[in-house]
Amino acid sequence: MSDYRLDEQIGFTLRRVNQRHLAIFSQLMPDLTPTQFAALAKLIEVGEVSQNELGRLIAMDAATIKGVADRLIRRGLLNARRNPDDSRRKLLCANIAGQALYNQVVTTALRISEKTLSPLNAEEKDQFLNLLQRLM
Repeated sequence: MSDYRLDEQIGFTLRRVNQRHLAIFSQLMPDLTPTQFAALAKLIEVGEVSQNELGRLIAMDAATIKGVADRLIRRGLLNARRNPDDSRRKLLCANIAGQALYNQVVTTALRISEKTLSPLNAEEKDQFLNLLQRLM
């Protein structure tokens, strides 16, 4: 008999916590996916960057960030242009509509994080986030 217990494994636990977080996110911010919000938030933070660089900044592979960026462009939230130094690269930036939507939902995003971490007290929240960041 093995000592392995699925409920005690880090991958299983992280997936369950992520499922809870995604349920909270979709309930409170139904008009954006977490990946779309991450892309928009990072563009607001850093300004114009290449699509590939945006993917690296938010830990998404090239295929995923392309789909996310294309959907945000179609929704009229991002502007895209060819990089004048390398025509193979696409530069992305949040436009006025994207900035307005971000401003409208950023408080909700903070509430989502707060609700996700609500079972923890303030010290536990800090410790938990610090420990997770050490694992990245």
